[in-house]
Amino acid sequence: MAKNDLNSRTVLVVDDDNRLRALLQKFLTENGFRVFSAADAREADALRKWFVFDLMVVDVMMPGESGIDYVKRLRNEKDSVPVLMLTAMGETENRIDGLEAGADDYLPKPFDPRELLLRIHSVLRRTTGTSSEKQSTELSIGPFRYDLENRALFRGSERLRLPPAEDTLIGLLAKRAGQTVSREEIAQEAGCEASLRTVDVQITRLRRRLEDDPAKPRYVQTVRGIGYSLIPD
Repeated sequence: MAKNDLNSRTVLVVDDDNRLRALLQKFLTENGFRVFSAADAREADALRKWFVFDLMVVDVMMPGESGIDYVKRLRNEKDSVPVLMLTAMGETENRIDGLEAGADDYLPKPFDPRELLLRIHSVLRRTTGTSSEKQSTELSIGPFRYDLENRALFRGSERLRLPPAEDTLIGLLAKRAGQTVSREEIAQEAGCEASLRTVDVQITRLRRRLEDDPAKPRYVQTVRGIGYSLIPD
């Protein structure tokens, strides 16, 4: 399999360290991967409802369900997604615990990102075909569907042409489906000139487009005091 084929895969990074999670997402994205991230097992499960991942990078030490327990649960659920585990604990017994839980590889912290990339490539080469044959790239939003690959909103077979601000907004929310996106993040994505008030206005417009009752939104939900979240069917 060519390297470019490996780099087109979808990866979920699960780590409660916000800084490391952001760095890994940026690094892997720059190397051609499509990357989602979660702070813990609960957020990871929410993403797994809508997406099929080619590989997961999972930290061992997380609040709530540990990485090892999470991988054990995945294997008990017959989910064969390849898993590379990260941990600050590099002792042999910890590596054995991770591998016995069902992980495919194990990388102690701190690590060189280039080594992580090589290990991901190695795991993907070894495990090609163990995850679903086709990556799900669409979200169902009532009568609409959003194509993540092409960043396009459809109603039936008709592609809807959105104003640039709405197009940017739904693309960001869809990429982070099931997660909370802060108003500040949305404003930054929309451009430095976008104010928080502008974000709220665009959310209102998007709800008018997607919701049966914009006053009682089902899909574009407010997370009070933080931001917004897209909740597909």
